[in-house]
Amino acid sequence: MERTNISSGAPLEDSVGYSRAVRVGHFVYLAGTASYDGDTIVAIGDAYSQTQFILTKITKALRQAGADISHVVRTRIYVTDIANWDAIARAHGEVFKDIKPAATMVVVKALVDEKLLVEIEADAVIY
Repeated sequence: MERTNISSGAPLEDSVGYSRAVRVGHFVYLAGTASYDGDTIVAIGDAYSQTQFILTKITKALRQAGADISHVVRTRIYVTDIANWDAIARAHGEVFKDIKPAATMVVVKALVDEKLLVEIEADAVIY
């Protein structure tokens, strides 16, 4: 099976050794995605808007991999404060309302920057 690495162009991809997404056959795996726009964190203090931004980034990466948001079968949502769960879930639901992937939300102690409130991973199957 052919493997395709999809890059976002983030400088850490080379130094850390990861890809924004990897497609192998009909499967697409998206790395943890945060609300970075280049070096800038989008929507500081707003979990709902960070989640919307992240899901837009995930949608773009899926398109680069030849997939779309309807192909997502699983999401993993990492949050730093469970008090934000409702806002994050609302933004997730707006995108995935009819798709209904298997989803997990986990509270973590911290993400790579204290201003990040949420990070999302996704897996997709192109059918």
